[in-house]
Amino acid sequence: MPEENRLKVLQVVDGTGWGGTKEQTYLVTRELRKRGVDVHMALSSKYTQMIEKLKPYGVPFYFFEHDEKTNRKNIMNYIRLKRIIDKNRFDIVVGNSPHAFDYIRIVKPFLKHKPKIVAIRRSGRVPSWFSKQFKYRAADKIVVVSRDVYERLKKANFFPEKLVVIESGIDLERFKPMPEKKEELRKKLGLPLDKKIFVNVANWNIDVKAQDKLIEAFSHLECEDCLLVLVGKRTDIYAKEYAKKFNVEDRVLALGFREDVPDILNAADFFVLSSNLEGIAGSLLQAMATGKIVLSTLAGGIGEYLKDGINGFSVPVGDVKGLTEKMKKMLNLPDEEYRKISKRAIETAREYSIERTTEKYIELFKELTGEKVE
Repeated sequence: MPEENRLKVLQVVDGTGWGGTKEQTYLVTRELRKRGVDVHMALSSKYTQMIEKLKPYGVPFYFFEHDEKTNRKNIMNYIRLKRIIDKNRFDIVVGNSPHAFDYIRIVKPFLKHKPKIVAIRRSGRVPSWFSKQFKYRAADKIVVVSRDVYERLKKANFFPEKLVVIESGIDLERFKPMPEKKEELRKKLGLPLDKKIFVNVANWNIDVKAQDKLIEAFSHLECEDCLLVLVGKRTDIYAKEYAKKFNVEDRVLALGFREDVPDILNAADFFVLSSNLEGIAGSLLQAMATGKIVLSTLAGGIGEYLKDGINGFSVPVGDVKGLTEKMKKMLNLPDEEYRKISKRAIETAREYSIERTTEKYIELFKELTGEKVE
């Protein structure tokens, strides 16, 4: 395809750090580049982590956020983003979080070149009337990451004609079962060989991820041979307080942010998620992809793929007692039942590959630009 006819996409990312939103942005950007889409990224000048991960794929970077302390209050951040979009004449600009979309919404009226605007909503929390009218009205399409989020926003009459469901995807090359390496990985990670290990992967946020309820539920398990491992930003700072509160400080291990999550999952026996709010819960799908027996609250779109007793276990949101009871059940699973549920979990996760997610984005881009995609 001639260069002038090639689709040109700008991914806008705010802030730094890593979590589900950043992981998904990275994966989609990587896969789009592999597919020949000319995708670029606008981000913070301090966001070296994203730059290092995408550097091998030749992604062009532009820096518009220069001071995280003032970020959205700094008018120069908006001016820089406007210049980036105008100079490069992108066909599509994607706001990968509500804050990233704030920047795009403010600069849109001042752009000389008018790209199609895509906003991404990863949770079912319905934005306020003001946010709907003065922010998301500017989007040409609003991508939601699960059918549950779609139904919630549609019910609230949140621009149903603009909503598009594109489920988040996972990297099946990184997250795959390695049961034969379990003992080796425990030794490498310094995890005990003689414990039953439950893992939770989520940045610390008790309002959303509810790690406090998880630690409480784990304390009621009263299993001296069990260990709860928390992985995610700030878990190493805050988890100790709650572990002490529930008298399980010797059985809760908080590792903070880690890059080796696939190894940690493969070293564990079980995965448990206690969230109050989710889009589709990428960390849960990652755990299922490694063949873990999983337990989760039915937050957001989780119930679309997690079937209790079939490919994992589930409880209602906020059900601390239920979490404890299901953890007990997981501990007592016969080996044959463990293998059957594990196999079904892997099969389910394969339906959520990042390649499938990318295909859906390409279809959306075709719709927005009139087939301007190879």
